Amino acid sequence: MNAPPSPRGADRIDSTFLRIGALVPLTRPGWVEAGRHLLAGLELAVRDVNEAGGIVGRPLELVVRDTAADPRRAAAAVDELARLGVAAVAGEYHSVVAREAAARADALGLPFLCSSAVLDALTERPTEWVARLAPPQSRGWRIYADFLLGAGHSRIAVATQPSVYWASGARVLRDHLAPYGGTVIELDMRALTPTDVCDDLVDYRATALLLLVGHPEPAVPIVRSVRRDERLTEIMIGAPAGQPEFAGWATSLGDDGTGIPFLRYLPERLTPLGARVDTALRERLTEAPSFVAFEGYDTVAVLADVLRSHGADGTHGAGRARIADSWPRVAVEGTRGPIQFSRMPGISVWQWGGAPIQVVDRDPAHPDRLRILHTG
Repeated sequence: MNAPPSPRGADRIDSTFLRIGALVPLTRPGWVEAGRHLLAGLELAVRDVNEAGGIVGRPLELVVRDTAADPRRAAAAVDELARLGVAAVAGEYHSVVAREAAARADALGLPFLCSSAVLDALTERPTEWVARLAPPQSRGWRIYADFLLGAGHSRIAVATQPSVYWASGARVLRDHLAPYGGTVIELDMRALTPTDVCDDLVDYRATALLLLVGHPEPAVPIVRSVRRDERLTEIMIGAPAGQPEFAGWATSLGDDGTGIPFLRYLPERLTPLGARVDTALRERLTEAPSFVAFEGYDTVAVLADVLRSHGADGTHGAGRARIADSWPRVAVEGTRGPIQFSRMPGISVWQWGGAPIQVVDRDPAHPDRLRILHTG
């Protein structure tokens, strides 16, 4: 499967442009909706940078590569982008894919600003080359666990599939809930049907079912089965990974997809820049932008600031090193608040510690409206 064409002849070496590589899931089995929103944010920010004069007079160019949620494909894309002379790599939504891209960028000495992936162990060892905007999974999922406790849920079932991301999330929930008497039972979706899930929920006397599975399969059939089971009318369905964020969820499930709390990384009120970007993203996407679109915009905003200050010649080793060296000196007003990077315990990359976190759901009375249930 070929990647979509890169903009403005991006396969040619052209010193006129200053290039940023972009890793985005644009085809399945990647989460295409997330990729589309991420790319919209990245592209809008590049447009704004260039309309403001570019980087020291040079226009910024985005060189897009489709990862299709394939770690090996992402690693190969990082190699290609390095050869093409990009100053840095940005993007990616899927954690397991971003982890492979980060490892390759670290090995090559290529700066990588990860937009959306949350897995704590983004790299196996501490690295100076990688920074991240999305909050670590341990922070976001602990906040989600606090929400569960506050809502009175202590018997939690998780429908899960094999993945380091899902396993890490389940571990965070279990460790955080245990001191408060909470228990977590895992339902292995390799062996269970949606009907089996309903039976297990009844047997376990669970008060909440969390979907640690892919969308649309098997998440959509599980939700439909639980919603139609008269024994489970009081159970809460949750999706901490954010599956209900995108319009495809509502299209697939309709009213069944409402009232399912999930994590998103937006503040209660956007910055003035964020409000302007929100309007532009709505025009570009023809729908409400997700938090992923704002992550994309903020990614380019940070890289543009770094390039202006430290790395306008970032196509070479010394310039790339200056970009990586600048992570701790970043101070950028993003769409969701001021962005700075620091070292956090247990996190191997430079991390934005101030990313806003909300637990929200789709309002059953107005499915297109999101309700804020909890913040952290």
